Amino acid sequence: MALNIIDLIKGQLGPALISQAASQYGESESGISKAISGLLPAVVGGMANNAEKPTVLDAITGAAGSGMLSNLLGGTSNNSLITTVLTAIFGDKTAGVVNAISTYSGVSNSTSSSLLNMVTGATLGSVGKYAADNNIGASGITGLLNDQKGIVSSLLPAGLSLASLGIGNIFDEHEAETVKVTSYDQPKVEVNRGGNTNSHTAPSDSNNEGGSVWKWLLPLVLLALAAWFLWKQYGKKPEPVTETTEIAPIDSSMSTANDSAAVMMPQKEVTDIDLNGKMLKGYANGMEASMISFLKSDGYKNAADDAALKDTWYNFDNVNFKINSATELEPGSEGQIKNLAEILKAYPDTKIKVGGYTDITGDAVQNKELSQKRADFIKAELAKLGVGSQVIEAKGYGSEFAKVPATASNDERAVDRKMAVRFTK
Repeated sequence: MALNIIDLIKGQLGPALISQAASQYGESESGISKAISGLLPAVVGGMANNAEKPTVLDAITGAAGSGMLSNLLGGTSNNSLITTVLTAIFGDKTAGVVNAISTYSGVSNSTSSSLLNMVTGATLGSVGKYAADNNIGASGITGLLNDQKGIVSSLLPAGLSLASLGIGNIFDEHEAETVKVTSYDQPKVEVNRGGNTNSHTAPSDSNNEGGSVWKWLLPLVLLALAAWFLWKQYGKKPEPVTETTEIAPIDSSMSTANDSAAVMMPQKEVTDIDLNGKMLKGYANGMEASMISFLKSDGYKNAADDAALKDTWYNFDNVNFKINSATELEPGSEGQIKNLAEILKAYPDTKIKVGGYTDITGDAVQNKELSQKRADFIKAELAKLGVGSQVIEAKGYGSEFAKVPATASNDERAVDRKMAVRFTK
């Protein structure tokens, strides 16, 4: 099976980076995630369609040793490799792509443009690193990119197509062919004056079969109509969880409002995460995957000091405390703390800081005290697992960084109630 480059790149664009980008650009995390979900297949498709251009290949090989992956948010805005590639794959269509993604995701044009640079940087860096790690030359990179052509259109989120991005005419004809194969007429519904409902499909060019055709066609039409109705009622595709929503820990505030209802947890896919040959169980693109990807990219090793690391936090997506408790975890939470300990053991030179946060409701002083106790608890648990020397600090921030207003619903405020870690020097 051919490597899916998009899966390779997603490890660089995890929840921590999305949260940081949302804060930096003043956008919602869902808008940032939605924009990335549209940009990523478009960029990969553009590179796949220009896989033999020397400028594209040179940029990929040049990105391998540039340290691009260690500073995606701050180091991609004026990068010459990124500018060269965007010109090569989109040409004068670049502004159209930016505008289409802005309209689709709800972020501003300037944010969309910055995200395009960031996604392109992540693509160049990921493919370049993969090629370098596996000793793949220019012809191999071309083959790898060509393998992506058949899947790019199918990976665009609902509501986007290469044509809607204004770039269908600069890609291969694959998308047009796919549309021809997968486009079907939906049954039409008419209501007559008597209130009766009739359904039919477009008339056939031949009526030679007469009434006998309807003996098998009518049940199929009715079945299709029923399926279509159910799809309209219940089958609306949700926002992709992998690029739009983090699993926020259950209540970490002292507020009684937070005690009134449990936080609804979006479902995410549990998968095997490769830690240098050892498999950890965790969410795809979750905390463990994002941290391991960063460490494997030598992002920590190449960071000059703590200032280069302090703005990137990795949220626990499966560590939940019981309501108003700082010492009792919800069942299943221990697993992610153990995973973090395994990551630290695999990279013994790394150090981390633990942070605790609450939403804006309740007493600010009590919130800060609770968040501090929870951060201390996680630090103590990591010490029990043998990596205490790598946990430099545990700090409770309470509602200091809460963004969602107190008037919002309990579920909406869940994004502010979290435990997180970051790398430090």
